[in-house]
Amino acid sequence: MSKAVVLLSGGLDSATTLAMAGAAGFTPYALSFRYGQRHEVELEFAARIAEALGAVEHAIVDIDLGRFGGSALTADIAVPKGRSPEDMEAAIPVTYVPARNTVMLSLALAWAETLGACDIFIGVNALDYSGYPDCRPEFVAAFEYMANLATRAAVEGHRRVRIHAPLISLTKGEIILQGQALGVDYGMTCSCYDPGPGGRPCGECDACRLRAKGFAEAGIPDPLLARFAQMP
Repeated sequence: MSKAVVLLSGGLDSATTLAMAGAAGFTPYALSFRYGQRHEVELEFAARIAEALGAVEHAIVDIDLGRFGGSALTADIAVPKGRSPEDMEAAIPVTYVPARNTVMLSLALAWAETLGACDIFIGVNALDYSGYPDCRPEFVAAFEYMANLATRAAVEGHRRVRIHAPLISLTKGEIILQGQALGVDYGMTCSCYDPGPGGRPCGECDACRLRAKGFAEAGIPDPLLARFAQMP
């Protein structure tokens, strides 16, 4: 089985991506980041997901993107709440973290090279997303091109790097149905940008609203909400 590095945030999309990598026959190595995000609780979810979905190893790397600020996820900027899908599509939102996926894919590339792996999975989506520029097919294709110019194995002709974005053209509802078929427990995932204690979702940020839209489209209840509903 070929090794693959899978970026794992602890959210719905990355959990599905990890399950899809395993189902495709890859031996998954999960990679998460403590990058100064206000929703750092997602890393607790990521650890549980990595174990449940059979990651061989789960690495958590510390980087300080909060040092530069510029995002509601890493600086003292309010997270937008109550926005409609039309509002989300109007402009790149303040929750965009500058160069986050570029930085994370670069570190995934470094780990893949040391593992002897040529496959990297990322759970970006170009349909039900908040307008981030680093979630588009053009970005994924450009990074893959760059990766094959920047790694020894590719330059020496031993193997080519492949960036897999299996969710890129799926709706959130389709992602949930695929994950459900693969046995993903979405009660173990945290999508919220501004969670309460224990990862309780706020229900109003862009991520929560897109998640709710996805479960409505899939026609199934969100097990995370059910779990918190049973708590005091």
